Amino acid sequence: MVIPALAEDYNFVDLASRLDGLMLTGGRANVEPHHYNGPPFPEDEVRDPPRDNTVLPLVRECVAQGVPVFGSCRGIQEINVAMGGSLHYRVHEVDGFNDHRMPREGDIEHKFGERHLVVTLEDGLFHKLCGAREIMVNSLHAQAVETVAPGFEVECVSLDGVTEGIRHTSSKAFCVGVQWHAEWRFEENTLSLGLWREFGDACRERVAARTGMKSLSNKMDS
Repeated sequence: MVIPALAEDYNFVDLASRLDGLMLTGGRANVEPHHYNGPPFPEDEVRDPPRDNTVLPLVRECVAQGVPVFGSCRGIQEINVAMGGSLHYRVHEVDGFNDHRMPREGDIEHKFGERHLVVTLEDGLFHKLCGAREIMVNSLHAQAVETVAPGFEVECVSLDGVTEGIRHTSSKAFCVGVQWHAEWRFEENTLSLGLWREFGDACRERVAARTGMKSLSNKMDS
C-alpha cells in the first residue's frame, strides 16, 4: 500500500504492526536539516515536511518491531537520519567528493544509467549478494550520508569515498539503505537484484511471524 503523509501524532506503532515491509523511495525533496542538527536550507531548497514527519518516526517504529526496511536514494538518507545519523547537504561542495547529481541532459535511460563503481565491504552482505568487490550503480543525488547512524555498518562506498550502502547490524530484520536507485532495471544489476530478493524474503518471514503462518521464505525470486 502507498502510505500518505500523516499527522505527527499519528499512531505509528499501530501502523508498523500492520506492515510486512517498508520500502522508502527516492524523491526530489531533501530531508530537512533540523532533523539532524544541520545548518538551515537556503530559502529556495525543495523540502517536504509532511514526508519527513511521516517517514522518520515510521522507520524508527519499523526497526523496533522488526519490520523489514529498504531505502533507495532519499530512502537511505531517511533511514540514517531517523536512526541518529547526519547528512552532507551537497556532496559536490565537499572537498574530495565528486558530483553525484543526476545528469541534466539526456533521456531517462541516460539519467538513470549506471554512473560509477561502488566498493563493497569484504565479506559483507553486499559482497556476498553480488559476488564482487566492485559493481556499477547509478547516481542521482546531491545529499548523502555524513555520520552513519549508531548500529549501522557501511556496506559499500563510491571510489571517492561517499557512503553508498548501509545496513543495521543489530536489527531484528532486514534494514538496508542504498544511495542509488535500486529499483531501476534491478534485474540487470546483480547487487540490486540480490537486495530485492533479500528484502522479499525478509517480508515473507515477517508475514509468517505476524500471522502465525508457515514461513513463505524459500529464497524465491522476488
